[in-house]
Amino acid sequence: MFKRLMVMLLIVSFIGASLGLALASGDKGNSRKGKYLYRKNCRVCHVENGKAKELSPISKTQAQWKTTFEARDKLACKAEWAKMSDKDINDIYAYLWGHAKDSPSPAKCK
Repeated sequence: MFKRLMVMLLIVSFIGASLGLALASGDKGNSRKGKYLYRKNCRVCHVENGKAKELSPISKTQAQWKTTFEARDKLACKAEWAKMSDKDINDIYAYLWGHAKDSPSPAKCK
């Protein structure tokens, strides 16, 4: 019984660490696809005079994007996030994180 519990804890720890690494590194998703998905799904509301606060990749640092994606279930638009696949979310994250204001290649325009 103890061995089974230890194996389960090890598996859960591995899954948690894998998810953390996926979010910590912007290169786990497809940034190019993420740009398309961001414009299609997020930019609609996050524009000047939109329903939500104006937002672009340079609105946040890489660390702030990481925090935002880790707590996306607490955002006002969490219902919209729930409609997307994990792959699509990782692609959007890769785009935003990779072009954040403190990234090596920040977005040049909104």
